[in-house]
Order: sequence, then structure tokens, then C-alpha cells
Amino acid sequence: MSAEVPGPRGPALAPEVASKVVEPAPEPFRRLVEVIAQLRSPGGCPWDREQTHESLARYLLEETYEVLEAIDTKDPQALREELGDVLLQVVLHAQVAADSGAFTITDVVSGLRTKLVTRHPHVFGDVKVSRSDEVLANWEKSKRAQKGTSVMHGIPSAMPALSRAAKLVRRAAQTGFDWSSADAAAAKLDEELSELHEEMARDDPRADRLEAEVGDVLLAAVALSRKVGVEPETALRRSADLFRRRFDAMEEMAAADGRELESLSQRDWAEYWDKAKGLEDSIA
Repeated sequence: MSAEVPGPRGPALAPEVASKVVEPAPEPFRRLVEVIAQLRSPGGCPWDREQTHESLARYLLEETYEVLEAIDTKDPQALREELGDVLLQVVLHAQVAADSGAFTITDVVSGLRTKLVTRHPHVFGDVKVSRSDEVLANWEKSKRAQKGTSVMHGIPSAMPALSRAAKLVRRAAQTGFDWSSADAAAAKLDEELSELHEEMARDDPRADRLEAEVGDVLLAAVALSRKVGVEPETALRRSADLFRRRFDAMEEMAAADGRELESLSQRDWAEYWDKAKGLEDSIA
């Protein structure tokens, strides 16, 4: 099947918008689609011809994580390359679908354009909004109206748990099911921590109850992060990176002192941790 490539459709761009378009995308995009189609064609690349949506799934996830790393490191060249790798996965999936007659890349792009227009009535219609949270709320309302689905529909259970929890909490908040303030959300977190302490203090703490209480603490922390305007996945990823750097520094300092990590006391660990924090603060 020959590659189908989306061309310019719909109303012309407003002059102030057109001036911001850095380069015309259709021709470079067309060439990319043609390359993927050739790789999948008879006589093309054996590996590409063998791929299915299922076999490619892990690559899409891997490339997404690499995009996140490029964003975290603020490396524009790496980000450009990693975004290209994600685009490769999108076009490759579309070509796999086109080869089976399911849909084409044109269908993907046209469907996306239609979705963006219909779900931005404040830009392409008469709806008035003043804040970004209103935009998100209108987006979800529009989606439910078009698809006839519930508020929580479309949140994959396979998402990383933290990201999934954040999305569930955000969807609920858009309907008005939300804490009145950040202080109220913080108080709920304190309450959940107290309940966890109570379970830990039992003579016979059960694993299932501890798991439930820890889960409630994490969910309350996610709700609090939303109220203070912090993306929990990003926050935890950066804290994990910080923990990794400090632990590596402690490991190096212990090795320089001729110490085995397993031999360190709690006091030793605390001293090395303080040194690692001080080292990082001095570099910053």
C-alpha cells in the first residue's frame, strides 16, 4: 500500500499564526512517511516488515522515557532527536495499520486536527475562558459529550501508578470533587499518615492493611501536589535523581575511607549523607 500523507486542509492560518510557523511541515513529513512505507514494503527491511503493534509497544514507551530525560536535562539537541524517535514510532504504527487496511497516517493526522478544533471552542468558537484549568475542564466535557463516556473513561490501568493517580484526581477535581484548599489537602495527608502510624503500632499489623494505608498516603500526596501546582511524576522523578546522586557520592566517600557500605552504622550513614548534601550544595 502506498503511503498516504496529509496535506494542508481547512481554513487558512491567520497571519499572526502563519508568521510563527518555522518551516512548512508537509514535504519533510511526506518524505518520512515514504521512507517508512518503503521499509515495510516487499523487498524492504526484514525487521520493519516483521513488526506489529504489539511488538512495537515497548519501543514507544522507551522512547517516551528518553524524551522525558532530555527535558529533565534541558538538552535541546537531545530533545529534538528523541522527539524524532517518538515520531518514528507513531508513523511506523500508522504504516502497520495501513498495511492491514485498518487506517492510514492521514486518518491519524486528520482525526487529531478535528479533535483539536472541536475541543478548543475558546479558540475556534464562541466559548470564553480566562484560565488554563477552565480549558482542561471544557476539554473533558467536550470529550464526554462526543463519546458519551464517564468522567474516568480512557485512563489506562497500565499507566504508571503515580501518573494514573494524578490523572484520576485531576479528572475528579474538574467535576468539583476536590479539596477546598491546599491546607485542606495537606490536612488529609496528615490524617492518612496518622492512620498508617496506628496500623504500624498494632500488635498484629497485617500486610494488606499496611498496603491499604500506604496507598491512601500516596493518593493523598498526589491530591496535595495538584493543589499546590506540582506534577507528582516529575517531582518524584527529580527527587529520585537527587537521591541517586547523593547515594553515589556517599558510596564514593565510603570507598575513599576504605569502608564497606554494609559495615556502616546509622550514624555513619547520617554523616556521609550530610557530606553528600554539602558537596552538592557547594557545586550548586
